[in-house]
Amino acid sequence: MKLLLKNGTLIDYKTNTFEKKDILIEDDKIKKIGNEISETADQMIDCTNLNIIPGMIDMHCHLRQPGFEHKETIETGSKSAVCGGFTTICPMPNTKPTPDSAIVLQEIIEEAKKVNLCNILPYASVSKGEKGEELNDFEALQKAGAIAFSDDGMPVVDSRMMREAIIQADQLGTFVSSHCEEKSVAAGAIHAGKVAEQLGVEGVLPEAEEIMAAREIVLAETNEVRAHICHISTKTTKNMVRDAKKRGVKITCETCPHYFAFTVDEVLNSGVNAKMNPPLREEKDRLAIIEGLKEGTIDAIITDHAPHAEEEKKKGLASAPNGIIGFETALPAEIMNLVDTGDLSYLDLVKVTSYNPAQLLKIDRGTIEEGKVADITIFDPNETYTYTKEMIVSKSKNSPFIGKELKGRVHYTIVGGRVVYEKGKSF
Repeated sequence: MKLLLKNGTLIDYKTNTFEKKDILIEDDKIKKIGNEISETADQMIDCTNLNIIPGMIDMHCHLRQPGFEHKETIETGSKSAVCGGFTTICPMPNTKPTPDSAIVLQEIIEEAKKVNLCNILPYASVSKGEKGEELNDFEALQKAGAIAFSDDGMPVVDSRMMREAIIQADQLGTFVSSHCEEKSVAAGAIHAGKVAEQLGVEGVLPEAEEIMAAREIVLAETNEVRAHICHISTKTTKNMVRDAKKRGVKITCETCPHYFAFTVDEVLNSGVNAKMNPPLREEKDRLAIIEGLKEGTIDAIITDHAPHAEEEKKKGLASAPNGIIGFETALPAEIMNLVDTGDLSYLDLVKVTSYNPAQLLKIDRGTIEEGKVADITIFDPNETYTYTKEMIVSKSKNSPFIGKELKGRVHYTIVGGRVVYEKGKSF
């Protein structure tokens, strides 16, 4: 099977490419990149006015299966992911049962193979049942297919356990992704401040994230091992990571589009659909997150795609679960809030959405080069549209982007040389 991409703008961070190219794909590999390729192919896609980038990699999302299929399934989540241009996604382990055994992990992997839309590389939990009481057998879980380890959704409160977890993961050549939340100061519905006061709900202190982030930096620095911090949202966390990196600490981190697209004021517009953990912060934090991406402090953009059923989100701001969906709106949010503002170039964007995540996960992806696997995202950077509830592919509809005009739309997603998503066509 040969697939020919014609007349698209190839953007690749690794090779520093930003120019019009043709790309010939044979079976699952990129066979040739050049100008005016005329070789006969089984399918040709005209990419005029479209950008071609390495398949986007989301190293932190939630697919809910097993246990919470009323929110999302591996199938519906995969459809949403490829619709948003993601070719590889890494689901977190806060499912029921938790993937703290090879049996559960293999069930997830097998279901992903059946769905066969995108690459799914699951995390295993740090502790049994994410209870923070007993450390899992990391080596056995890695052999069973775990890409890395996390108790995301729950912090590992016991510092001795977290120290051991980070050290063990590092010895295995992988990492622990830490959900940083100091529970003693984490109670609340949204970010502490004027909006919380106006709405009469308890506010989450920024220190809830920052205290635990500081701990992970200390553990990484003292033991000279790698640690990774989930979804950073505050200026102080960003500055701590920046300063630690300057000292040579092996610390990496990620953020989400909502932390540079919105502030806590969005809660006044979107209500529970703007409630997540960590919560949306203040303008100074939003600008700091953008600065962190510009300066290289923040290594990757992830979605933290967190679907919830509509009836769950209707419980009210204080009681509704945290989380929003994010696969389908990540790219336009990045274009509008990072590229169009001049803060990041498209090459910079590819670095944090494809290249860096591949490097962090140690997978052979994140670049478009001859001989490499053809995982590719093709999008129109200028297409504008209003994002409606009816357009959402995810099983859940909890998004603050509903009703907003977006810019940038995925037209094709290619995984292993197969076109798994085409705009306007149903699955």
